[in-house]
Amino acid sequence: MGKVLILGAGGVGSVAAHKCCQNSAVFSEICIASRTKAKCDVLREKLKGSTKAKITTAQVDADDVEELIALFRQEKPQVVLNLALPYQDLTIMDACLATKTNYVDTANYEPKDTAKFEYSWQWAYRERFEKAGITALLGSGFDPGVTGVFSAYALKHHFDEIHYIDILDCNGGDHGYPFATNFNPEINIREVSANGAYWENGQWIETKPMEIKRSYEFAEVGQKDMYLLHHEEIESLALHMPGIKRIRFFMTFGESYLTHLKCLENVGMTSIVPIHYQGKKIIPLQFLKAVLPDPSTLGPRTKGKTNIGCIFQGIKDRKEKTYYLYNVCDHALCYAEVGSQAVAYTTGVPAMLGAEMLLTGIWNKPGVYNIEEFDPDPFMKGLNKWGLPWQESFHPTLVP
Repeated sequence: MGKVLILGAGGVGSVAAHKCCQNSAVFSEICIASRTKAKCDVLREKLKGSTKAKITTAQVDADDVEELIALFRQEKPQVVLNLALPYQDLTIMDACLATKTNYVDTANYEPKDTAKFEYSWQWAYRERFEKAGITALLGSGFDPGVTGVFSAYALKHHFDEIHYIDILDCNGGDHGYPFATNFNPEINIREVSANGAYWENGQWIETKPMEIKRSYEFAEVGQKDMYLLHHEEIESLALHMPGIKRIRFFMTFGESYLTHLKCLENVGMTSIVPIHYQGKKIIPLQFLKAVLPDPSTLGPRTKGKTNIGCIFQGIKDRKEKTYYLYNVCDHALCYAEVGSQAVAYTTGVPAMLGAEMLLTGIWNKPGVYNIEEFDPDPFMKGLNKWGLPWQESFHPTLVP
């Protein structure tokens, strides 16, 4: 049917490419591009023979707008699927504007020199994308992404008003390392070591890192400790969920992870402030990323399951109601299917689905939009079809 250009050949990019190949009725052509073309070529060789889709590869520096524009003009994709680093969102959006190409990402922009992420930079592109007649779909991963679709689905089918949302992200997997991150270490550690925040009564409430802890019994995983973090979908859901009073985001962490992270913080290894070392400037966190295990290599080592979802409280027909939507994903089954652990899988599948929604015109609205601003039903159907079946509970245990 059409062509997608995937930027990024890491763990998530690999899953998205596998899923696009499986969905060749929609993605008849796939171009995989990265700063390191050899990684794209390796991925292409793995996929050859498993799909009817035509697969090509390319080299590009996603920090360079002109290089991106040249690539987009050469390949002429209908959709660019940005699975590069969040630092590169704006350069890729600029290139999409210049070539009038639809855009999808999984995480919002954050500047390299500031541990801060928010949607304001990308929302500033709204009018330009609308005038260009193209769509930018922001946050088509799991969280953000599926959590936004879950919220739109709950509002459409189960509530007149949603007052409270608790987003729970549990990874019950074990990779066997004393310390490793399940996605890009630089992004992961910046996110976890930042101050927490939640939305309540129209304002942000800021907390210290890991200050708020709760314990929760997760289906198919068990009892886990989870901690309140700031997460980008809180910002967009606070705007798009009418009647909302509070939104919180919790993520589980084991004691080994937290102990190692605290030690690394104490000795300055999580800092993003450059230091001088042997006549060169280096950023400690980037050096730490280089010595930690590559998340894309964790697949064969990781056992266990993830459980990610949203607990909703609100009103339906003037009565109070609770509702829980979630997905359970098995690390070993993901690896058997696409050679990846479940954290990359739960991001790569929704990334493919977001690209499908735009390429097929199922979602067709020029401008810049968060995922919860579209009809959730076709996306929810796609989750069940492509490997992330959702479950629901009407009497969930609430988070205090």
